[in-house]
Amino acid sequence: MNTLKPRRLRKGDCIGLVAPASAPSNEEKIEKAVCYLESLGYRVKVGDNIRKVRGYLAGSDEERAADFNNMVHDKNVKAIFALRGGFGSPRILQKIDYRMLRQNPKIIVGYSDITALQLAVMAKSGIVTFSGPMPSVEMWNDFDKYTEENLWRLLTSAARVGVLKNPEEKPLRIMMEGKGRGRLLGGNCSLVTSLMGTSFLPKLQGAVLVLEDTDEAPHRIDRMFAHLLNSGVLRRLSALLLGEFTNCVPSDPSTPNLTINEVISDYASLLKCPVIANLQYGHIPRKLTLPWGLQTAVDTKRGRIEVLESAVV
Repeated sequence: MNTLKPRRLRKGDCIGLVAPASAPSNEEKIEKAVCYLESLGYRVKVGDNIRKVRGYLAGSDEERAADFNNMVHDKNVKAIFALRGGFGSPRILQKIDYRMLRQNPKIIVGYSDITALQLAVMAKSGIVTFSGPMPSVEMWNDFDKYTEENLWRLLTSAARVGVLKNPEEKPLRIMMEGKGRGRLLGGNCSLVTSLMGTSFLPKLQGAVLVLEDTDEAPHRIDRMFAHLLNSGVLRRLSALLLGEFTNCVPSDPSTPNLTINEVISDYASLLKCPVIANLQYGHIPRKLTLPWGLQTAVDTKRGRIEVLESAVV
């Protein structure tokens, strides 16, 4: 399937806010996020069901899918931002109107649990989506300037994305040397592995795969990487890029354990493609926005990760 790029955002465009997974923790976060987006000159449409709560979900599967599909069908909505991640996106993948989305590509932004929805959109519609900050997580209060600038640069400019530059205090770490080139794909490791064996995961052969996670014990990350290795995914990559695995510590430190760095190093040593760690995205406050689906070149000798095309048109 050919990759499609959404149109860039312009002042006055409408941004739709949805909750495909969990609900925002309070109303204030929604209100302040809306004020922030409006202060930049955008109009905002809020999903009908974003205030619904059903356990750890933002309402029923039907309600969450309906909000997303309503934004897809509304021709005035140019971008869809997930308010937060959490849990539940995989439950609605069979309910999304991918055909309509392909007919009318829109910017889709989120990370964490939203990884499942973004990968499904790529697999079913071929549309470039964005791993980036979310309104009720980062935008509602003290939005980090580095994160903010990286987001809006990708969404509003049709120029080539170019080199992905970490904050200066967070250098990349080379684990395996080499060069590689392929489509940038990935997100949250738990969600990537949860889609394996389904039609909602894009083909990863030859990809530049990007993975990070949070609040998972090292033995659970170990199991995920073993699944990626045993399925053949890791051995068919052009490059592997790793983010931070935040709070990935043993659930019982008193028992024998491996550290998360030991687990990652074990698997990196088995690969023949370049492996780079410490890419800043996902579950951290200062982060890059990553455009899923774009051709990307990796060169460890130059310490360089470069997206070779624009993310929007």
